[in-house]
Amino acid sequence: MTREDKNQAIEDLTVVLNETSTIYVADIAGLTASQTSQLRRLCFQRGIKLSVVKNTLLQKAMERSDKNFDELYETLIGNTSILLSDTGNVPAKLIQEMRKKQNKPILKAAYIDEAIFVGDDQLQSLVDLKSKEELVGEIIALLQSPARNVISALQNSGNTIAGLLKTLEERNA
Repeated sequence: MTREDKNQAIEDLTVVLNETSTIYVADIAGLTASQTSQLRRLCFQRGIKLSVVKNTLLQKAMERSDKNFDELYETLIGNTSILLSDTGNVPAKLIQEMRKKQNKPILKAAYIDEAIFVGDDQLQSLVDLKSKEELVGEIIALLQSPARNVISALQNSGNTIAGLLKTLEERNA
């Protein structure tokens, strides 16, 4: 790879890092060809972009990026792949699913909306993260709940009041 090729690769990677809010750094070394194909297929199905990168190029791209990746530099050892996604917990769920059958991929680190998670022991925490869509749905449900209770109470009390008035009317007649 020539110096110009390296600079172009770093620039391309820097653009990708700046445009993506969810970046997972993982080790997929040791997967068989069929396991790697399965991983790539699952990534494609779930909207995750998987790339194998050179550590030095990735670190230089991180240094040039607008984001602060300082804590991730120590994880750039050995085989490194990056998983890019629009949703914070989707790559973690994919890694967890793959780990049911084999011990790879190994999570090295994750960068999600400026929060950094380092180490494979963080995988369950990342799986448990809720996506923005899930959080918005929960907030809407919480906001709708009191309104539903008020409407239900009004409807029920309306029936009770109408029944009471009808009974009183029948007594007076």
